[in-house]
Amino acid sequence: MRNFENIRQELERSGKGTELNALAQSPDGEKLSAMLDGEKLQKAAQSGDAASLRSMLGTVLSTEEGRRLAANIKKLMEK
Repeated sequence: MRNFENIRQELERSGKGTELNALAQSPDGEKLSAMLDGEKLQKAAQSGDAASLRSMLGTVLSTEEGRRLAANIKKLMEK
């Protein structure tokens, strides 16, 4: 979890945290959030269960919304 905290802090320092939050709250972000089991996602992240995280990411990226959101995140991170 420490790595996630470091990433969060870096996003805040760079000013990208607000933009990333806006993407998460967009219609695409909201739809994808409803698809995922938050508790399962949190447990996989905390335990370092890479296989489960890959599976969840694959499910998200198999949707049009997921591909759009990923493209928007990529653009944001390239700024």
